[in-house]
Amino acid sequence: MDPVTVVLADDHPIWRDGVARDLGDGFLVVGEASTAAETIEQIRTNEPDLVICDLHMPGGGGIKVAKECGEQTRIVILTVSEQERDLLDAVAAGAVGYLVKSIPGDELRKNLERAARGEPVFSPALAALVLGEFRRMSKDATGENPLSDREREVLQLVARGHTYKQIGEDLFISPKTVENHVRNILGKLRLNRKQELIRYALEHGIE
Repeated sequence: MDPVTVVLADDHPIWRDGVARDLGDGFLVVGEASTAAETIEQIRTNEPDLVICDLHMPGGGGIKVAKECGEQTRIVILTVSEQERDLLDAVAAGAVGYLVKSIPGDELRKNLERAARGEPVFSPALAALVLGEFRRMSKDATGENPLSDREREVLQLVARGHTYKQIGEDLFISPKTVENHVRNILGKLRLNRKQELIRYALEHGIE
């Protein structure tokens, strides 16, 4: 198989060098950047399979990159931040993954391989934050719970650190079906975040 082509984006060159070494033979770094604008230019020039991007960089950081290029390639945010707000903003912007920089090298590679195949990936602790957000939304909502019973089951298992394969075995469904559930969950989250922004704009007279 051909290696996964990658653009590495962070304003710390030493960090980029370290990640490049950790990636190994299955990945090929085709571009590097230290600002959001440089990252977007690298993506448009090199058309990588995957972008590994820091959340906080000059010019808007990973959020701007995800908004601009999330439809063009798969973007994984790799950051020190474990704040719920940052995670939700990254997902809403179009990132397919959100991982913390403390992740061990072997786990990073496995998650990036999954992201390159189109699977949403995020750290188990961050999955718990997503679950908490849906619980909050379900309490606030006047209509139906935003998640189905099966989607809640899947997200709870993701939050416990289970792989898609393990979840499939536990729930007697295929790993692909698990992936589809996670994709639907993230899609619902983006929709709800957009609705909240629209409501905020209307309430504050922003057009």
